Amino acid sequence: QVQLVESGGGLVQPGGSLRLSCAASGSIFSIYTMAWYRHAPGKERDLVANIPNGGSATYADSVKGRFTISRDNAKNTVSLQMNTLKPEDTAVYFCNAVLKTTWSARASPYWGQGTQVTVSS
Repeated sequence: QVQLVESGGGLVQPGGSLRLSCAASGSIFSIYTMAWYRHAPGKERDLVANIPNGGSATYADSVKGRFTISRDNAKNTVSLQMNTLKPEDTAVYFCNAVLKTTWSARASPYWGQGTQVTVSS
């Protein structure tokens, strides 16, 4: 059993900052890519940022220069620092991890339950 638990969402004014965190726990052998997605009303779930194990982060064009993704492999956590937030960043943010539960298992994606981020004055 694997769980991804997010925290850090909330209401913030335009131009403000929030930091999202996600902790993966349970039967984990190895985590490959960790990522954040978001789902805004009336839109599809979109990739915000991802960070491979030992690799460089990539970002959606809409958040480049404002958001920073980071991970702590020792703690199986991934964070998303969001600065200069805009109303269009309002969405439910989901943590994602592609991982193996045993050395012989196939790598599979796991999702958190989502955390609401609302940017409004």
